[in-house]
Amino acid sequence: MSQPLSEQTIALVKATVPALEAHGLAIVREMYDRLFQNPDIAALFNQSHHGGSGSQSRALTGAILSYASNVENLAALAPAVERIAQKHVGLQIVPEHYPFVADALLGAIKAVLGDAATDDILAAWGEAYWFLANILIAREERLYTDQRTAEGGWNGWREFEVAEVAPESAVITSFTLRPADGEPVMAHRPGQYLTFSFDIPGHAPVKRNYSISAAPNGESYRISVKREPQGLASGWLHDNAGVGTRFKVAAPSGEFFLDAVTERPVVLLSGGVGLTPLVAMLEALVAKGGAVPIHYVHGTHDRTTHAMRDHVRALAAKASSVSITDFHQQPLPDEVPGRDYDIAGIITDEWLLAHTPVAEADYYICGPRAFLRHAVATLSQAGVAASRIHYEFFGPADELLAA
Repeated sequence: MSQPLSEQTIALVKATVPALEAHGLAIVREMYDRLFQNPDIAALFNQSHHGGSGSQSRALTGAILSYASNVENLAALAPAVERIAQKHVGLQIVPEHYPFVADALLGAIKAVLGDAATDDILAAWGEAYWFLANILIAREERLYTDQRTAEGGWNGWREFEVAEVAPESAVITSFTLRPADGEPVMAHRPGQYLTFSFDIPGHAPVKRNYSISAAPNGESYRISVKREPQGLASGWLHDNAGVGTRFKVAAPSGEFFLDAVTERPVVLLSGGVGLTPLVAMLEALVAKGGAVPIHYVHGTHDRTTHAMRDHVRALAAKASSVSITDFHQQPLPDEVPGRDYDIAGIITDEWLLAHTPVAEADYYICGPRAFLRHAVATLSQAGVAASRIHYEFFGPADELLAA
């Protein structure tokens, strides 16, 4: 267990906040440059997040700044720490990887800040890094143990085979996966994801996370993947993966999942391909039965992009407690309200607050970042407690080690 940080270290780390605000992005980019000189470490990262947009560098800069600002109150960072640990387990990060990041981070701080990075500053950041690293290592070990000891569980990469391919819309296709060894698979928590290592010709191993879009059944998993513009992995899956194609898959991970006990109304709110983990939740809730009201609210562009519509409606037909509202932002000329969609336009604040049980529901939200930020802000401002708002980021978040 990590020793508490010294008062001197806390003071020195907090004193670097202005420098991080001014130079944090440069430090993070320098850190990644140093890390990527080691091909084994570079292979742990999702390189799509390190391209021209620099999205992961900006996310990590924000995470480091948040850590420095809250270094004496790490309870405020607990959700982020759990998200990072879950992501690391999916990527198969182990304690041996952490020293490489420490060296790269401290070297980057010195390179960017120059003489301002005194020996005392570097020592403080070294202590702060390993304090957090040891928390993550301990949590990740518990997660690895839980995966290894679960019925049908495993550690490392396990080979899976595509058993079924099902187009869901013009841009989303589902792949049902079964383990090549024919053995059972561990029960995931509805909402969690699988991490894949793809061997795509002409590329180093490609790591991606895809939400599981089906409730647990002990035999298989289903992922529903959107073809992204210039998406290396998604394009390869859509164009090349068929029945019999094999992948390397890590055990289910993720801190976004349906509570095991649902006593309050549930609102499943999604935009675009964000429906994938929520469909898994809906399947699980319908299979469980009960009278708890379930509101499934989904927004997409039009009929051609509306994935799993018939499947969701079939689930709702099995349970009187389920209500569905589909929004099409720009319905096609031949679309019929009540048949193809329910409401034309986007999901507005006014509609959400007027037609869902704000005072008592648990909200599970997934979709593009702008959609998610707006929905969370709307609910928070309406007085919904943070403990009742659960959400999933799609894309790079604030991972401190790898993404």
